[in-house]
Amino acid sequence: MGIVSGLVLFAVIWSLVFLIALPIRVQTQGDLNDIVPGTHAGSPEHHHLRKKAFWTTVVALIIWAIAATIILSGWITVDEVESLFRAGAWSGRGIDE
Repeated sequence: MGIVSGLVLFAVIWSLVFLIALPIRVQTQGDLNDIVPGTHAGSPEHHHLRKKAFWTTVVALIIWAIAATIILSGWITVDEVESLFRAGAWSGRGIDE
């Protein structure tokens, strides 16, 4: 895995973790009964984006380190992953049949 592919892998993992973390502990205007006229009651009042970005980075670094270790060590190769997704691999039949 090169530097660019490592950075792309980290960016993808970070984005996925951030999208998972976004709805956690959001306090909406409707929850606080402080609805600003012209806005939806589900609009966030307190979203804590700085904390979420920090914890997303920590969790993404851990997941990325695990994924990079697996990729660089060769525990799972590209050929093994490709063999899982060939036609008939899930049904238990061989490809040559």
